[in-house]
Amino acid sequence: MIALKTFNRKELEDFISSGAFRQYDFLPVTRHRALSHIQNPKAADEDTLLILAFYEEKLIGYVGCFPDCFIIDGKEIRYAWLSTLYVNPEYRKKRPAKALLKKVFEEYEGRIAITEFTKEAEALYNIMGVFEYGFPKEGKRYYFRTDAAKMIPEKKPGTQPLKPLFQILDAAANGVISIKNLAAPKPDFKYEVLDHIDKESTDFMNRFPGMRNADEINTFINYPWVLEGKKDERYFFSSFADTFTYFWIKIFDQNSKLKACLLLQLRDGYLKIPYLFSNTDLDEVIQFLNYFIVSNKIKAFTSYQTQLNEAIQQSKVFSLIYQRDFHREYLFHKDLLELLPKNFNPHYQDGDGDCMMT
Repeated sequence: MIALKTFNRKELEDFISSGAFRQYDFLPVTRHRALSHIQNPKAADEDTLLILAFYEEKLIGYVGCFPDCFIIDGKEIRYAWLSTLYVNPEYRKKRPAKALLKKVFEEYEGRIAITEFTKEAEALYNIMGVFEYGFPKEGKRYYFRTDAAKMIPEKKPGTQPLKPLFQILDAAANGVISIKNLAAPKPDFKYEVLDHIDKESTDFMNRFPGMRNADEINTFINYPWVLEGKKDERYFFSSFADTFTYFWIKIFDQNSKLKACLLLQLRDGYLKIPYLFSNTDLDEVIQFLNYFIVSNKIKAFTSYQTQLNEAIQQSKVFSLIYQRDFHREYLFHKDLLELLPKNFNPHYQDGDGDCMMT
């Protein structure tokens, strides 16, 4: 019979501090990811943040929960994102995944949302029969350098022996691209690059409706899910990368008045914009992005920022070599949807949910 163990904020902190989380064949959480969950400003002390599944005292699976909330007409509706779900393949016939999900539904009264899920996980969620799709986002991925040595072997493992050849081809192609990009102009307007959101930016952000405020975003900048370093192979979700950095960008008008600010996340040459705030056209944002991309030799940039993507399509500034469409789905438990007003739209930015952290 499957036994389940839940961890709230205090229990998770004790679990990590004691080192007990490292005793299993695989890790149910990393120390830094646990600290991020513990520091989450929207997590209440009693909220369940991690659930472990055991069979005959052996860890066979786990699920992570990331509390969040909607504020609608002054009323708070609390819910949680599923941030991880893993089961040992040897024990799938025992159905630990269903047991874990049912426990999550119980802990949060069905107030559960999910995004950035795998096809395998999506199939399981649909089998449960309690989720509905909602609020999809259309995005773009823009490519600026070739990365065949990484992408081809990942999609076609049989080509792994050809990786050295792909590396040579990448070096040759990217050398030509670097020469071409030498002409990329530096922005002729004032901007600042910070490692956190400052007071001026906070005041500017307060003019825009959003799911997260500056303090929340700063918390996750300070307590990231991904650190720079070597990955622990016993943890099967994002935990380490060669490079992982957040940049807070401020863009000013001719009178040195803040006109746009945005959060950039750079991971191993791939760029995202979790948050973007602007009250004017996005021409300067696009100019800065192109300069940043060229200067940092960005391989690709993914954006679900609709207005930004539309502006990029009209601009001739970007030094891209290819682009393709991306699609992000969200799954919401029916019990959560029943609490939301008709035609409600959360207007999620790219970093809302748990997307900012990986």
